[in-house]
Amino acid sequence: MGPCPKGLRRCAGAPRGRDAGRKAIQPDFSKPSVARMYDWLIGGRDNYPVDREACEELLRIAPSTRELALVNRAFLVRAVRYLAEECGITQYIDHGSGLPTSPNVHQVVQQFHPDARVVYVDNDPIVLGHGRMMLAEDTATTAVILQDMRNTEAIFESDEVRRLIDRNTPIACLFVSVLHCVPEKDDPWKLVRDVARRLPPGSHLVISQLASVDGQLRSDITQFMREITGGNWGEVRSLDEVGRFFEGLELVEAQAPCEVSLWRPDGEIGPRQKTKEWVEFGGVARIP
Repeated sequence: MGPCPKGLRRCAGAPRGRDAGRKAIQPDFSKPSVARMYDWLIGGRDNYPVDREACEELLRIAPSTRELALVNRAFLVRAVRYLAEECGITQYIDHGSGLPTSPNVHQVVQQFHPDARVVYVDNDPIVLGHGRMMLAEDTATTAVILQDMRNTEAIFESDEVRRLIDRNTPIACLFVSVLHCVPEKDDPWKLVRDVARRLPPGSHLVISQLASVDGQLRSDITQFMREITGGNWGEVRSLDEVGRFFEGLELVEAQAPCEVSLWRPDGEIGPRQKTKEWVEFGGVARIP
């Protein structure tokens, strides 16, 4: 679902290089984490009672939330599979990657390109720990960095991105179920534009964001999530507001952003929302 989100064996140790001097960020278990809430909703184990209690309350406000999270995860896998298999994209930056969920982005991509490179970005220290354990045996092609996704310059100039990502070859940047964590005052639309302008032609963006046509529901969930996370939340947006992320880009496989279960649906029987008080809205776009 960063500043917050959504997916990352022996700990790989302390930060190195440009990250070496950074003060360690300690997890706060007194408040729910959006990453851990999302983990619980899609059946993960890396969550705590405070996260599960928050999810139960959220389900009372929006009963379709569990199915919505599963729909979004399926969209991520389909989009990455499409980019790897049909577009030949071999390098990825996953903004707000979140906690481990199988398959992870690098596992999907490396089915088609064994040497594909993936950098996971998240500002949650728990995600960093899990990611470094998971990737300890695969550091040649994958990395996880502790960074707020709003810090585009720091991400693109980080040691790991400079080591793994070739800025002259098409890149896929993922913002899957994370932009609702960026408040309007931080201009998430500018964030997407800043990332897009750093990418070479033929690159792609994958974007989805929690949205609703119900203004009262948008307000209720936004207030609830801000309160329980101590302000670590942006806002649920309207469909038109989400559509603005795609301005100046070439949408793939669609004339307009859509509820993500409709984007290149496959033949697999997947989760379906019984109610659609809110949805994951977005798509895949190409940098012209």
